[in-house]
Amino acid sequence: MYALVDAVAFYASAEKVFDPAIRSKPVVVLTNNDGCVCAVCPIARKLNIPKFGPYFKVKQLLEQNNVVVRSSNYELYANLSDRMMSVIGRFCDIQHVYSIDESFLHFNGYQPLINDWQAYGQLIRRTVWRETKLPVGVGFGPTPTLAKAANHAAKKLTGFNGVAVIDDEVSRRTILQRMHCQDVWGVGKRLAKKLALMDIHTAWQLAEQSPKTIRRQFSVVLERTINELNGITCLNWDDVRQDKQAIFSTRSFGKRLCDPDAVKTALINHASVVAQKLRAQQSLTHRIYIFAASSSHEHAFYKKSVMHQFDPPTNDTRVMANAVSKSFEQIYQPGIRFYKCGVGALELSPQQFQQHHLFDKQTDNPQLMSCLDAINHRFGKGMLSVASSQLNERWHMNRAFLSPQYTTRWRDIPKIKCDL
Repeated sequence: MYALVDAVAFYASAEKVFDPAIRSKPVVVLTNNDGCVCAVCPIARKLNIPKFGPYFKVKQLLEQNNVVVRSSNYELYANLSDRMMSVIGRFCDIQHVYSIDESFLHFNGYQPLINDWQAYGQLIRRTVWRETKLPVGVGFGPTPTLAKAANHAAKKLTGFNGVAVIDDEVSRRTILQRMHCQDVWGVGKRLAKKLALMDIHTAWQLAEQSPKTIRRQFSVVLERTINELNGITCLNWDDVRQDKQAIFSTRSFGKRLCDPDAVKTALINHASVVAQKLRAQQSLTHRIYIFAASSSHEHAFYKKSVMHQFDPPTNDTRVMANAVSKSFEQIYQPGIRFYKCGVGALELSPQQFQQHHLFDKQTDNPQLMSCLDAINHRFGKGMLSVASSQLNERWHMNRAFLSPQYTTRWRDIPKIKCDL
């Protein structure tokens, strides 16, 4: 049996954890630079607030309904995610963290104390709420895809109180018949439109298709999805989350920048993020793509990019920061009002299979990078960094509605005052 535990509107729910005053109020969270709405809590959802719509278009609607607006507090979300996953992991023998708010559980020989999946799911929900104050939905199924479908039912379909179980033919048919095809894990809107032309609209109709026919018309991935919907396990954790073939870090500035130090600092920060992600999946990059651009709405649009080759390949923050510094003069042009920049790692290869040449000059320091990552993991992101990434702070994005970083910044730690 598999389970998928997923937080309800995670970003919006996380904002309510340390602020009880807004727990009963509608809350929305905005994307980078407060551009779009990316999370809507269940209370705000009743106001028909469009998700991923531009903030300026719904600003008046939010004000009229006294909706609490928050900027994305990534530091808080990451810490609460770690806490939530730690609690969830106690309820199974194999856990796979799929995203910041989703975790698969695999019960392979693990016998729950409660011999009732419905009751066990409610126990998971109560425990997560008691220890983190985050609401979650729990779905059980004999395959990862059916567990995902059950989780969808637990959170989106009526008649389920946060927990849904697919453990027999009746429950499988009941839930799949009520699910739209695009809600099936791995299908999505674009593929659902093609399936609709074949008169396939629900998850149940998809499950009834011939896997071999679907493979010929679409792909082996959709064939596996159909088998999973019929209770045949085809996916493993390697299929669920493979190593990335390219890693990018890009972001728009909070305001237009002409200062070369600010743009250079931003690029070095992006390089540091990419290097950390490379080390996290134990990969090396053979080349990085560095770019900076003005807004497309400027009178004269400007974009310049540089490709830097590494030999040997690297994932060392210092080496990548140095490459950005050397390439910066080719990118920067005075008078340009820069709006966005970024760094991308291309041609990735596994670190463990890297074969160096006999006379290669080793520029990486794996022990130092391991120490850097350990300190930042323990004390918070950015606690330790290369000096060139802190030269200028003007490049940071706008977060006008940012809540305190309750768990990662000393001055933001909640204070409780007792009146005697």
